[in-house]
Amino acid sequence: MKRTFLQLLSSLSSNAPDLPFAVRFWDGDLVRYGKGEPEFTLIFHTRHAAKRVLATGVLGFQEEYVAGSIDVEGDFQKLMRLGTDPHIQEISLPVRTRLAIALQSLISAGNLTRSPRNIAHHYSRGNDFYKLYLDETLTYSCAYFKTGNDSLEQAQQQKYQHICRKLQLHEGETLLDVGCGWGGMLIHAAREHGARPTGCTLSEPQYEYARESIQHHGLSDCATVLLKDYRNMEGTFDKWVSIGMFEHVGKRYIPLFMRTIARQLAPGGLGLLHTIGKERESPFDPWAQKYIFPGSYIPTLQETVNAMGEAGLVPIDIESLRLHYARTLDAWTARFEQNVGKVKEMFDESFVRMWRMFLNGSMAGFRWGEPRLYQITFTNGLNNSLPLTREHLYAQ
Repeated sequence: MKRTFLQLLSSLSSNAPDLPFAVRFWDGDLVRYGKGEPEFTLIFHTRHAAKRVLATGVLGFQEEYVAGSIDVEGDFQKLMRLGTDPHIQEISLPVRTRLAIALQSLISAGNLTRSPRNIAHHYSRGNDFYKLYLDETLTYSCAYFKTGNDSLEQAQQQKYQHICRKLQLHEGETLLDVGCGWGGMLIHAAREHGARPTGCTLSEPQYEYARESIQHHGLSDCATVLLKDYRNMEGTFDKWVSIGMFEHVGKRYIPLFMRTIARQLAPGGLGLLHTIGKERESPFDPWAQKYIFPGSYIPTLQETVNAMGEAGLVPIDIESLRLHYARTLDAWTARFEQNVGKVKEMFDESFVRMWRMFLNGSMAGFRWGEPRLYQITFTNGLNNSLPLTREHLYAQ
């Protein structure tokens, strides 16, 4: 078994020749790969942990790390780069494991009953926890960096402004924000553009925070937040946006999601979908489905655009912000590690390991793997009065 594992490590090293690392086994053996001082050392405390990695690939590694059977000394982010390598991604899960995860995915599909529980699983861990690593607005989505020196706070506000420019948002216009989180977009749209935004969320802590934040900024006369499923939102809006919520809809509900947009957005109105996606079909992340985002589904760009077309929505601009999300996750991870003692007090050591894996694994995926972050701007039916160029997005 150890010989097979060493062959796997050699394959991983050959695909990342610029990444020197070491592996220490349960029997004390230390094996080095690459040239130069190791950037990290992967430590297997038990033979069983290595066996699980061979049997179940990334899922086995993630579960054994959270359990404490595997440790990492050095640069954790560099280690996660190896997790995007095809040699380990292609390790097939046992049939029983795949069936169990598929059943869990089916059970946790985002219908009207299950969706609130799925959202609570991730987003209702307490606002005090998210304050430890997000920016001051608690924006929990990809930021927009204009320079390498932008702070996280700057980049999140720049993201909101970038979206508002794409929507050509004007004073007095109504805006629906589906999955509004802690209300950052609502406040920016009302305060900076004089819009009249309405947001909806299924998370009670997010709803309470957004409501209080709107009051704090003196925007209660123009901005509204509701604790309501997007499917139950009534009325028609001039503009429409959703930032980081589409991933929770689920594959079977994508057509309904698009038809709902067409009902909520005024004819010819502009909308923007800010979502994680990918270019091609690829294996889903069983660990994230099981522990982080139950009921989630990452669609291909083709799936998303086709579903828009079927609902009468017309994509007019698609921008990929992949490296912006990697930078965002770098910032979140750094802040998380600065506050890891507080996180451990709130939860426990296994939670710290799970969230470290989630943040670093996500970063590695966007920097070296297949996940993308798309902003898809669209109209509800044809609109012949739009600008002919993108100059309005970058004018000072």
